[in-house]
Amino acid sequence: MIERHHHANMQALATTFADFAASTLRSALRDSPAVTLVVPGGQTPRAYLPALSQQALPWKNIHITLSDERWVEAQADASNERLVRECLLINEARNAHLVGLKTPHLRPSDAVATVHERLTRLPAPFSLTILGLGEDGHIASLFPGVVHDPTNPYLCQAVEPPIAPSSRISLTLSALADSCHIAVVVTGAVKRQLLDQLIESPDPSIPFAQLIRLSSSPITIFETN
Repeated sequence: MIERHHHANMQALATTFADFAASTLRSALRDSPAVTLVVPGGQTPRAYLPALSQQALPWKNIHITLSDERWVEAQADASNERLVRECLLINEARNAHLVGLKTPHLRPSDAVATVHERLTRLPAPFSLTILGLGEDGHIASLFPGVVHDPTNPYLCQAVEPPIAPSSRISLTLSALADSCHIAVVVTGAVKRQLLDQLIESPDPSIPFAQLIRLSSSPITIFETN
């Protein structure tokens, strides 16, 4: 099931998104003593994660991890972990537990088993996964052309993006699709037009379309130009 919410601006989106995410997490915590929240990186989350950080939740019972990570040090400007620490692990959410995806390994391909083990320690299934949508239809670091292997026993995979400057590690399509709830934040006319196309006529080569096909969980989309 896909539900779409359009907002006049990013501020309105951030408020609605934060209320939705908080409600979803509260509901999950009624059934479990601890839950997992998956958040994306990039620039757009800087505009809406701070609103979520202000929600009064039992954050000490919420474990946060990332949908993907660039293979850079956690202190680097490009680090998604740094983004989360600066924009979400503040205010009310300062006591949440963050599980990063970066390891000391030289390459993400060498770190898959280690990161998988970290992820298996998190409360499962993931209660809420938040994703962005790239102009090429990528989600997390799953770009068009990245092979989805349904027999992959790991929750993550190494990725070499076609254009981006750094190697990455990403949760697998299966790991994302198995989340109890999925939220997607879509900004800009180009991405919203792509979203329309992928919902009306799914292209099986596009990761977002693959997610729609694979997941039986509710997908809530927050949109703004």
